[in-house]
This record gives sequence, structure tokens and C-alpha cells, in this order.
Amino acid sequence: MDWRDAEQEFTDPVIGQTTIPRMFEDSAERHANRPAQQYKGGVYDRSLTESVLAAAPPGEFRSLSYAEMRDIVRNLAAGFRDLGVESDDRVGIFADTRMEWAQTDFALLAAGAVVTTVYRNSSVSQVEYLLGDPEATAVVVENEDLLERVFEAEENLDLEFVVVMDGLSRDYDRDDIHTLAEVHDRGAEAFDRDEYESWLDARDLDDLATLIYTSGTTGQPKGVRLTHRNFRANVNQCYKRFGPRPDKDVPTIDENASTVSFLPLAHVFERLSGHFLMFAAGATVAYAESPDTLRDDFQSVRPTTGTSVPRVYERIYDAIRSQAEESDAKRRIFEWATDVGVAYHEADSPGVGLRAKKLLADKLVFDKVKDGLGGNVEFLISGGGSLSADLCALYHGMGLPILEGYGLTETSPVVAVNPPEEPKIGTIGTPVVDEAVKVDASLVGDGFADAEGEVGELLVKGPNVTDGYWNKPEATDDSFTEDGWFRTGDIVELRPDGYIEFRERAKELLVLSTGKNVAPGPIEDAFAACDIVEQCMVMGDGRRFVSALIVPNVEEVRKRAEREGVSLPDDPRELCRNDAVYEWIEEEVERANRRFESYERIKQFRLVPVEFTEDNDLLTPTMKKKRRNILDRFADDIEAIYAN
Repeated sequence: MDWRDAEQEFTDPVIGQTTIPRMFEDSAERHANRPAQQYKGGVYDRSLTESVLAAAPPGEFRSLSYAEMRDIVRNLAAGFRDLGVESDDRVGIFADTRMEWAQTDFALLAAGAVVTTVYRNSSVSQVEYLLGDPEATAVVVENEDLLERVFEAEENLDLEFVVVMDGLSRDYDRDDIHTLAEVHDRGAEAFDRDEYESWLDARDLDDLATLIYTSGTTGQPKGVRLTHRNFRANVNQCYKRFGPRPDKDVPTIDENASTVSFLPLAHVFERLSGHFLMFAAGATVAYAESPDTLRDDFQSVRPTTGTSVPRVYERIYDAIRSQAEESDAKRRIFEWATDVGVAYHEADSPGVGLRAKKLLADKLVFDKVKDGLGGNVEFLISGGGSLSADLCALYHGMGLPILEGYGLTETSPVVAVNPPEEPKIGTIGTPVVDEAVKVDASLVGDGFADAEGEVGELLVKGPNVTDGYWNKPEATDDSFTEDGWFRTGDIVELRPDGYIEFRERAKELLVLSTGKNVAPGPIEDAFAACDIVEQCMVMGDGRRFVSALIVPNVEEVRKRAEREGVSLPDDPRELCRNDAVYEWIEEEVERANRRFESYERIKQFRLVPVEFTEDNDLLTPTMKKKRRNILDRFADDIEAIYAN
């Protein structure tokens, strides 16, 4: 049976038409004695480990079974109810991704609340908006630092209480401040199984489950309304693609799977792929200390799969390459091995010679790379942005296949993803089951006349698609066609083989003054595997030609300078003005330009000494470029590019 037909017909206890809290309860019943969560010691001052859970040794992970996690969720749900939470109350979660985030989410949903999410790095004004716009009645924060941020915003909020995940260092002399452990203990005393079941039974699939605010790359964030049906449908859709179907002979997501969660749970991508889907399947979710400790955490947990955004995969590859290039000999071996790996992956039928080379490349390089990620990773999933096809091919060549997918907050989020049976590099896969797609070509005209398939704005319909935005009827109307298709705002190509190629965000498509349409994403992706380029942003909207701002990888630039006997200034700004550095990066620009049409090529560029990060408000929490902010920040450099 073809894998597409098998997806449609696949049935399993995981697949169902239940609300999210009922889905968790059913999974916990099936997998009661299996590990559900793993938490790391020495990272947080957890209030739950003061009385509810045993603390993990510093730097080590401790497991929590599904039965233990279920008891915590039930008691927290009863505690929140006892504090006054009622059905459809909006309650915020304002914290980093961690064990308690997941427990709190399931507990609030079981109590009937609507969870609204706030990113860990949100400013006071953002906190005020993200809690005030949905009229949140309460918020669960991570620690006292975030509690203080809520205090600064609370004058314009109407909060009945605040819960803190960590312990408190002092008495706040307020009866509306509680630790998570206090909520748990309160709930344990009040818990009644029949009453708890009645809360779950009272929720309907079409009830609102969450409000997730868009990242704000193009203006004020909008609260996306997502129901239990939306999320449950997407769990079903993804499980039909990745679950243990009888026809499969490839790795799956099931009760034996494990992952390390580190992306923001406040964002829809991790909320579905690293949270709802994993717990529905009976898998194990470990929580990283931070994105900076991923190597150590992967080695400790030894996960089978992982989800991330392209920027993280770029950084992991940079770290792998940097370690492999400690000497000229190691660098040559690494480059040879990656070439062999890519050739092996792309060969329909590798010959004896290529198979022998691949075995040697595994022994010399790739086995060490896999061991660095714990040794058990079977496949990785990429979403939240466009992944460089070159970088994706390198991962496949190393035996760490990345399955690229696509989605939006408004689609809960997965619309399409590469199937493990037949991944195609350079695509975002095929639509998941019960997802209808088509394109509106009116936005692109004849700008992609050379494409084999249909090119235009992607329009989607499916049970995972939102019905609109919180208190924004005009924005809702603008996002749907008259016959009910959701406008994604993304330009794609629907290929004849059923796979989808992402081209560009419609709002980011550059229209040159010559009338040519240019997609900046593929040009920027061309630098993803370049060692001396950290980041690139392509520009040219309304201009005569394409240009770019390029952030050098200072560490790699200095290594190259040392190898070539070039003296570089210490000051990053002066380094960006250095002739040798400019020439090296100019070579990389010319190399990248070769794969594009003449009008798409970077004609001029400027080196800038400031990395685009979330802290300087040049990246979103999910590591997408805030193009408007970057254009404002480097306006003088941009004007200098186009002055002549």
C-alpha cells in the first residue's frame, strides 16, 4: 500500500475526537508506568521539589512517570479551580519551557480555562498587552523576576491571583500570590475524582483551548483562537504521518520515542510537536536547561527525535564543523566526509566504492557527530522558517535526516511536512491528512514563470485551521477568502509530485524598481553552511538591485586570519571594515550568487558588527528576522549601499 493511502486508513488509540485534557488522561492510562517527563537538577528553585517531587541531582535528569505526572496535573487542576478559575477564564503562562509549563498547561485546560501564552523575554508593555488584551484573570509565572514584571504591569490588568513556579525568597504580604506547590497541595486536599471528570466532560471540542499571539514581525501581535478540535485534529494528522503504522519500516513517534524540549512552549510549534503530540503518543519529554546546553542535555537524555527551527540547526552544524576543523588535516577529512555523505544520500543505488567511502566517513566523522547528540537520534523535524537545502542535505548525509515542514500559528500549526518514507530536500513535504491546499497566483503574476508547478499564495482548509483572531473581526475577515480558505501570506509552489516548495513570505517578497520579484529567503539560506558568515539579510524592495547586510562569524574569521597570517583589529566594527575580511566574504557572496538569476544576485553588501538576536529585538522568540527593525537599525548602512 502507498504510504499516502496508509496514512488515510491508519487507526490507533492515539487518534481520536477528544479534548486535549481527555487526550492526556487516556494516554496516561495507557502508559501509566512509562516515563513521561525528565527534569534536570540544579537549574531552577522548583517549589514542587520542596514537597511534591524529589529533586534531581544537580546536572542530572530525573524521570517522572505518566501516573505521577497525571496526579500532579489533576491536583493542580483542582487547585486552580479552588482558587476561582472557571470555564473559559483566560489564564496566562509566563515562563521558559520547563516541566512545570507542561503540567500547568494540562491542568488549566482540565480546569476549563483558556491558556494564553507570554514569552519569557516579554517586556512590561508586552506583558500588559498579552495579559490585558485577552482579559486574563490570572497568570502563572516562572520566578520572582517575572513576578516583578507582572507587578509593574498589574495596574492596567485585572488579575485575581498570580502563581509562581519557583519558590519565593520572601513574604510578599499579599494573599493573591501563591507558589505552584501551594496550588498543588490545595488541590490535593480538594480533589474529587467525579468532580474532576465532570470538568473534562463539560468541555467540548469546539471550546476555545488557547490564545497564542503572533510573533509581531509585521505589527501588533494578534491573538489566534485555537480550539480543542484544532489541536486534536493536528495531533491526529501528525500521528498519521509519524506514528507506528503497520506499513512502516522507518523510525516513528510512539511510546518508545523521546525528545529534548527547548523551543518556547509559548509558541505553537513546540506546543504541538514537542508537547501535545509527544504526550498523546506516550513518548518521553525531557526539558533542556537552555539552548546553550543542548549538547550536554542531548548526551544525557539520548533522545530519538527532536524539533527545532533552522537557526538552531545552523548553529549545531557550526559547532560540529568548528570542532572538526581544529587542524588542516581534520578540516580536509570533514569536508571529504560531508561530500561523501551527500553523494551517498543522493545516489539512487550507491556502488561498492561509494558504500565503502560512506563506511569510512561514518567511522572517521559521522559516528562522532551522532554520539555528540546522544547516539540515538533517528530523525529531526524543522519548522518555523525556511531551512537551507544545502544544510538539510548535509544533515541527511551525516545520517541525521531533517524532515522539513511548514505551518502557522493559525493552523495549529502543521500544514505540511516531509514524510519519513520519502523525504525530498528543498521541499516542505506534502499536506497532512485532511488538509486541502491550493494557490492564489494573483500576488506573483508571472514572476515565477519558470516553475514546474503552480506558484502563488498558499490557501488552506482543514480541521486544524483557526476560526479567526481574538476581538479582531476585520483582521479575521481579511485572512479568509469569501469561500472560507485561510490566506497564509506565503508564496509556495505546488509541485506535480504533490510536494510543496516554500518560496517566500508574501510580505517579504522584494519587488525591484525594475518590476522583478525576488524572494530573499533562498538567497539568505545560501549562506547557512558558510563558516565565516553568521547571518545575512537580503534587501532591495523598490530599489534597482539586490543588496545585503552580512554579520560575519567573528570566531571563524579570526581562525582564518590566523591560518593565513593576517592581522585583524580587536574592535568588531574595525574588523568589519578590514579589507581582507571583506574580500573573504565577497568570495562567499560570489559563490552564492552563481545559483541565482542575474537580477536575484547580491550586487552590494555591507558587513555589520551586530548579531541579530532576540535580546536586541532583531529576532522573534522563534528566531525569525524582524526585518523592519533591522532596516531601521542599519538605515545608514542601507542608504550608503544605494547612494551611488
